[in-house]
Amino acid sequence: MELTELFNREIQGDKKEKFEQYRTLLLEYNNRYNLTTILEEKDMYYKHFLDSAAGAFLFKENGKVAEIGSGAGFPSIVLKILRDDLSFDLFESVGKKCEFLRAVVDNLGLKDVHIYNLRAEEAARDKTFREKYDYATARAVARMNTLTEYCLPFVKVGGKFIAYKSGDVTEIEEAKSAYKILGGSLEKVLPYSLPEGYGDRVLAVVAKNKPTPERYPRGQGKERKQPL
Repeated sequence: MELTELFNREIQGDKKEKFEQYRTLLLEYNNRYNLTTILEEKDMYYKHFLDSAAGAFLFKENGKVAEIGSGAGFPSIVLKILRDDLSFDLFESVGKKCEFLRAVVDNLGLKDVHIYNLRAEEAARDKTFREKYDYATARAVARMNTLTEYCLPFVKVGGKFIAYKSGDVTEIEEAKSAYKILGGSLEKVLPYSLPEGYGDRVLAVVAKNKPTPERYPRGQGKERKQPL
């Protein structure tokens, strides 16, 4: 069964209503906060909703998830609508985007979704959040070597980091040293295609095998300027 058919089968009744509310809020707040350049209904359906939904099956039941660089809530809000059993902590450094995310959570009545106006490198060094999650996830935030340093410190040993990436796997291969340094290893790369030529994508799954050394993430922009 292809991705579109699976998604359409899942979004019936209350879920369909929530997606419609989500899209309405996104268009409303985008005028003020510039959340996305993808505004056409079909483009948003494929590039945001369907793409975010692609990883829904990778999360175990009742999993606790940290999303890094939440932006407009992709994939977290989509995953929460589809998988209400999951709980989410959303980390976003831009205050206006946090305001939007809170409006979505309130209007859609989403439970067990918490929003933190924090930079990933700050939150990951806080004992409240460090290595407390079954999963970390991110989409359209940074290259894989940088992204892994932001995300893997949130994941407990035995958990996984799930990254949404373009079909070009070069950066995933380039990040192998980062996985090792940070206590992880690349478990699998799952390719998929969005319908009607909307692009090839992959889900990169990084397993957390041992604790991340305390010095990571390094902070002060080093994750981007001097990637592992």
